[in-house]
Amino acid sequence: MDSESLRLSWAPDGTADCDCLLIIPERAVDEPGYIKAMHPSGTINKHEFHALAQTGYYQFQDDELDYFETAGQMMVERGAEKESLEDGMILFRDVDGSIRAVVHQSACTKKLLETANRFCTRWVRLDI
Repeated sequence: MDSESLRLSWAPDGTADCDCLLIIPERAVDEPGYIKAMHPSGTINKHEFHALAQTGYYQFQDDELDYFETAGQMMVERGAEKESLEDGMILFRDVDGSIRAVVHQSACTKKLLETANRFCTRWVRLDI
């Protein structure tokens, strides 16, 4: 896998190629510093992630967010770099431009989306 590729997989057999994604672990609800943004190139544009978080949150409120539930691990690969998540959510924009999410079945989707939206809003406004 080259460094310009971002692949998400989840149990039992889901996969997606992503333009960008936010890894939102359960602990981010209380400690937002654990949210991680990833882009295939490794370059981070905070406005792109703010738009992802905000749009995902609004789509969820309007019952328009396409999301998958999993009881297992979620894995992100970018080149040799690998990240895994046992709980929480991964919010992503796929290569077709659609915003989707993979959510652990024990997670509160609404709280995680609110947390990501709030974190990215502060990131843009306060330049954290």
